[in-house]
Amino acid sequence: MSDNHLHIIAFNIPYPANYGGVIDVFYKLKALHKAGIKIHLHCYQYDRPEAPELKAYCESVNYYPRKTGMAAQFSRKPYIVESRQSEDLLKNLLDDDYPVLFEGLHSCYYINHYILHRRMLIYRESNIEHDYYYNLYKSEKKIVRKAFFLMESMKLRMYQKHLKYSNKMLVLSQTDRDYLALKFPDKDIVYLSGFHGNSEVKSLEGKGNYVLYHGNLSVSENAIAAEFLIKEVFKDLTIPFKIAGLNPTESLKKLIARHNNVELIPNPPQAEMEELIKNAQINILMTFQATGLKLKLLNTLYNGRWVIVNSKMLAGTGLESLCEIADEAAIIKQKITSLFNTEFDQRKLLARTEILQKWFSDDENARKMIHEIFET
Repeated sequence: MSDNHLHIIAFNIPYPANYGGVIDVFYKLKALHKAGIKIHLHCYQYDRPEAPELKAYCESVNYYPRKTGMAAQFSRKPYIVESRQSEDLLKNLLDDDYPVLFEGLHSCYYINHYILHRRMLIYRESNIEHDYYYNLYKSEKKIVRKAFFLMESMKLRMYQKHLKYSNKMLVLSQTDRDYLALKFPDKDIVYLSGFHGNSEVKSLEGKGNYVLYHGNLSVSENAIAAEFLIKEVFKDLTIPFKIAGLNPTESLKKLIARHNNVELIPNPPQAEMEELIKNAQINILMTFQATGLKLKLLNTLYNGRWVIVNSKMLAGTGLESLCEIADEAAIIKQKITSLFNTEFDQRKLLARTEILQKWFSDDENARKMIHEIFET
């Protein structure tokens, strides 16, 4: 194993691991390093400082400036791809013949470059990106951002064809695997669940005294989900409801301020967020997009008590037996009322542990990934 080297091209600096995309990247680095893989990490830098912590898991760490601005926005390529290019990156990849892992469509600017055609190229899927951006378009309220999301969705749909240059695709959900298998029937497409950093299930037995919704609250989809829960579910309940996450919108702040049973916890440090998830009686998670694997779902199942989700949150995950499923406000309200007074017991804890440790372990995922890249 000590002779196995791997280039990983990350769309952002994956530390700290405090939002969905970088969580998978960071804990993948840790698990592969633990398994003996020598990693050469390449990061695009734009909103985070360099992270010396990454050197503990990588043979080398390289940073490249993201080329943001109007020129990238008016390119034929998607903005998220066009803004992530660097001649220095290409030169660094040519220093050897190690396999190259592209993290998300964002990092795939060079996946079709003729110089790399004889290399082992692996695409790590995180979302069906054009669907993701189309849903952002539908949920966005500001006209300029709405137009950007629509154009980006169209560009991403067209750019997706470049994935034919990959030798293998590692995808986050069975639903996404089925979609890509239809688009690329001759490609080796493998389901590989997300890396999340949890080594054991730490869900507490007993009861908590509040319900929690958490997420990046600057993302319109998450803000809309929070607003839906306040207006349609908790407006008639006296049960305490906490909403925690990054950069809440002003409209969400104003809405929360009008409800006595709803508390906003903006930008909590990671340790505080972990405590909020762990001590809640119920965690509610919602999404309007049935793509990818929502890593916050895995993290919540490893650390929280009862978990209520809508159907789209579970699409292709195989986690249905571990969650309470509700899509309509009335059903969500019923489940909250019932579960708020129901202890989370050892029987539930053991059932959850058996499934999560068998199918979603980082160590097991690393073993599968190494087999797919180096042994097939």
